[in-house]
Amino acid sequence: MDVYEAVDTRRAVRAFSDEPVPRELLARVLGAATRAPSSGNLQPWRVFVVAGEPLAELKRRATARALAGDPGDPREYPMYPDEMASPYLDRFSAAAAQRYQALGIARDDPDRPRKIAALNSEAFGAPVVLFCCLDRTMGPGQWADAGMYLQTVMLLLRAEGLHSCPQVMWTMYHRTVTRIIGAEDGLVLVCGIAVGHEKEGVPRLRTGRADLTETVRFIGA
Repeated sequence: MDVYEAVDTRRAVRAFSDEPVPRELLARVLGAATRAPSSGNLQPWRVFVVAGEPLAELKRRATARALAGDPGDPREYPMYPDEMASPYLDRFSAAAAQRYQALGIARDDPDRPRKIAALNSEAFGAPVVLFCCLDRTMGPGQWADAGMYLQTVMLLLRAEGLHSCPQVMWTMYHRTVTRIIGAEDGLVLVCGIAVGHEKEGVPRLRTGRADLTETVRFIGA
């Protein structure tokens, strides 16, 4: 699979089979991903690979919190801006509507937030979740580094025939996550990435993207 195909076929999969993912494959992907860009070569990311019984226990605890309507732990960083205007709000709303439809949850369902949180806390059935953390002393530049690193990981997973789903939702339950993975107090949870093989027979969701003219301007080219 070349890089263009990996980029084109990468999407947030929300239904995984229980087929295990070999540790050797994950080590190969994560080893190759260390070549991702990193300003000053700080390589600020800390990754915890969770599977088996530790992941099952984490899913049980997080799902129990979600089903109980637990609003989550105090946020350590905002997921989205407090206020969003067009075109960002338009894109957000359109993507949300597609997600709810694919998950079989009516957008006007009053229990929608709890149902979505419960599905997320199961990592959509994925047998592995990668948790990415940063040292609390890191700044915006290192958060950008982490984003480039995680995209590199997800593209390499596609090259291996695997799928993924980045989940910022885990930051809602960051205290539960850090307790299970044994992360030090000096680390902040950036996100989790569910990893595995896509479950067969489940409707596939592919959200649209803005036209190139909306996001790119050529100057002198």
